[in-house]
Amino acid sequence: MLVDTHIHLDAAAFEADRDAAIAAARAGGVGAFVVPAVEAANFDAVARLARVHRDVAHAYGIHPMYVGGAREEDLELLDERLAESEVVAVGEIGLDHFVTDVDPALQERYFVAQLRLARKHGLPVILHLRRAQDAILKQLRRIEVPGGIAHSFNGSRQQAEAFIALGFRLGFGGAMTFEGSSRIRGLAAALPLEAIVLETDAPDIPPAWGQGRRTEPANIGRYAELLARLRDITVDEAVAATTCNALAALPRLRYAAGLASA
Repeated sequence: MLVDTHIHLDAAAFEADRDAAIAAARAGGVGAFVVPAVEAANFDAVARLARVHRDVAHAYGIHPMYVGGAREEDLELLDERLAESEVVAVGEIGLDHFVTDVDPALQERYFVAQLRLARKHGLPVILHLRRAQDAILKQLRRIEVPGGIAHSFNGSRQQAEAFIALGFRLGFGGAMTFEGSSRIRGLAAALPLEAIVLETDAPDIPPAWGQGRRTEPANIGRYAELLARLRDITVDEAVAATTCNALAALPRLRYAAGLASA
């Protein structure tokens, strides 16, 4: 059974055929999907998906690229919603130092506030860390949280080891499928297997074979096959390990997505 640890099933790109896309992924062996929110406006949407689909779990958070439209009361709402027993993490939160149109100081203020909420509620976090690994590590060392997942990891080996030391698993997906992604492939091959989880980030981060098209939830089976090749292990071993890692990173996932027997 596979776990997609990061997928935006609530996105408009799935509006026309969401159920079919989910069914195709299930047919390919996906047993659970983790859908993180990106702003207060879609808290209800991700929660609704989790209610409708037993194998969907959800997280609440304010994405760094959405903080420009956020308000102080959004943090108050987030605090309230994190008290719900079904939520598996605080996410998607973090920093993005690639974009130039979102105030870095504002990003950091919301990130720090959400780390404090994660600590208050005892929840892991799902991190967005594009070109901001060191800045995020600095805050994680200052505000301890119960680990989580560093989504779409593309940092250095040293940074990877720092996240692992803080109790995080690292997410690998579409970027790993490009032959030119030597650093990401090298990390996927060399890092401890217990530190790796799989994700699609659908409808975003297309794989090498899907450029210009919507990323599909069903892709994750091929990601597992690639991880197995890179590490010279069987596909079954890759699937079993990454699923175990996802459940360790997000302990409530076992119950929120109906995996209590996994």
